[in-house]
Amino acid sequence: MAGVTSPWVPVEPLADREFAALRRRAVFECDKWDPQVGDACVIARHPLVVRREAWEHVVELAEALAREALAAEAELVHRPELHRQLGLPRAVRRALAHAHEAGPCIGVARIIRFDFHYTPDGWRISEANVDVPGGLNEASGFPPIVAPHYPWAQTVGDPVDEYVGALLRTIGPGGCVALIHATAYSDDRQMMTFIARRLEQAGVRAILASPAHLRCHAGRASVHTQQVFAPLDAIVRFFPGEWLQGLPRSTGWSHFFAAGRTPTSNPATALMTQSKRWPLVWDALRTPLPTWRRLLPETRDPRDAPWRTSDEWIVKPALGRVGEGIGMRDLIDAKEWRSIQRGARFWPSAWIAQRRFVMSPVMVGGVDLYPCLGVYTVDDRVAGAYGRLARRPLIDAHATDAAVLTAA
Repeated sequence: MAGVTSPWVPVEPLADREFAALRRRAVFECDKWDPQVGDACVIARHPLVVRREAWEHVVELAEALAREALAAEAELVHRPELHRQLGLPRAVRRALAHAHEAGPCIGVARIIRFDFHYTPDGWRISEANVDVPGGLNEASGFPPIVAPHYPWAQTVGDPVDEYVGALLRTIGPGGCVALIHATAYSDDRQMMTFIARRLEQAGVRAILASPAHLRCHAGRASVHTQQVFAPLDAIVRFFPGEWLQGLPRSTGWSHFFAAGRTPTSNPATALMTQSKRWPLVWDALRTPLPTWRRLLPETRDPRDAPWRTSDEWIVKPALGRVGEGIGMRDLIDAKEWRSIQRGARFWPSAWIAQRRFVMSPVMVGGVDLYPCLGVYTVDDRVAGAYGRLARRPLIDAHATDAAVLTAA
């Protein structure tokens, strides 16, 4: 695809008065309660606009990636000899071994976010958020309040609407769903609040809870707090799979991996393909992965790549999230680079090396910004997207959140 016209449509940012109104609406209507990182606002003054033909192509790619990932997960559950190579904690590997014997947790409404970047060689993905993809309140909430300012562009879908619809197909109206999350983190809470409101509008009882409030009997889950005791018809899990091992045994956390009879979105078996080390087992799988092989940059064990001396390689923690711990020595400070080098050198089985690609920027208000197009699939169908924009080719916590629109 080299030489193809950029998929990004240059836009102008909103004026101060319009943006101030947009920021207020984001806080109160989209549950974006803390729109700051340090002193910087992380709500973009403009949308990320992708050309319609490019969006249609990305939809095809994302749906193929989702089908392949779910098929690979189904195989990996029954391939315990490969689990160690994924860089997963020992307690998690034990739970996965039980999934092989007793069967995995019942999974429903499978939601994934694929992070797409455009390069001189076409589309690439940096990773897939298969376990607990975030950004849903921004992805569903921002576009309807941004689009009126750009009447020549259209929204690309509402992932929370599609997600709630998928849950309803399992539990029906009148059911009870627990939205399990790390309650100390405002980012997690705000997204769960946004989804809970949509569930309640659809006639579902939605309970916001910590995973420590769960109890499990014979594989069936219920919520126990001082205020609530409720058997559950389904669980929405926004609590990273590798964190589950730290919960009390009374929560029945292993049932997120194995023998769980309460339908869960997502089951913790998703952690196998969430791990950035899972490309290391591709050649051992029977599942064909042509789209992943085409779009994900070459991935190696850090012991097998010259990442310390070559800028053609970067290193990442196998279970890293939100851009944390990514080693690009020309973009991060010396102290952070030293810390990453130590981690990758002493615990290489918890890291990967990935061949670096060149991100194509988009012009906004005369400034080049580097975009990430986070595309959601629900049960392997594209449901919408979430945009992030950075001033450097590294998408981390300092990147701004942007509505995704499409235009001819």
